[in-house]
Amino acid sequence: MPESSSAPSQLSGSNHEHTSPPPCTLLSVGQAFSGTQNFSILRKDEAWRVNVRIQGCDLNHGYLCGTMEALDVPMADSPVVTFWEGEIVDTKNHTFFTGKWEAKPEDDIRHWTKFPSFSPLLSKVEVDGGRYLDLSNYPCIFMRWKEQYFVNVGTDCGLTIAGFYYVCFSCSDGSINGFYYDPNSSPFQKLELKSTNEGRLGFIFSSL
Repeated sequence: MPESSSAPSQLSGSNHEHTSPPPCTLLSVGQAFSGTQNFSILRKDEAWRVNVRIQGCDLNHGYLCGTMEALDVPMADSPVVTFWEGEIVDTKNHTFFTGKWEAKPEDDIRHWTKFPSFSPLLSKVEVDGGRYLDLSNYPCIFMRWKEQYFVNVGTDCGLTIAGFYYVCFSCSDGSINGFYYDPNSSPFQKLELKSTNEGRLGFIFSSL
């Protein structure tokens, strides 16, 4: 949602059995996260506060959704809330290659490699998007978040939702790091969120 502008565990490279990411109570319905998004890589002090809440999570189908609230937006009179839908990279429903939203494989690699926890996966992902990787015991869950619409404001609020976020979620502490991709916006805008633990621990759809 930028300003509108022009020690991983075992990996397998040949396992054809796809398994869902491990159930994680920090990635569940009702969980809330808070942090910032830097919208300029040149000026690190240019950031707004961001709150995220998960509204739905279905690990079997690699899907989740939620709301994102941006505060302190320069051109908006009130916080800007958007609804987003996410793809969980599980190599069954979604691979590391996006295949849409104007993102080419080289764009995917360029963004995923910004997450240190992705490094052990790089060689497999470069071949076919990591289609045969087993991520069931990986300590991080990789996702893409795509904002679908503005909830409480119009499209003239000064923000754009044309792009999407590459996201890395830590199963150990619930921290979230992301990078926004939109060819028409500043590159590598960083999203940093921490679990606030204020959301009620909702159920999740596990692989059971």
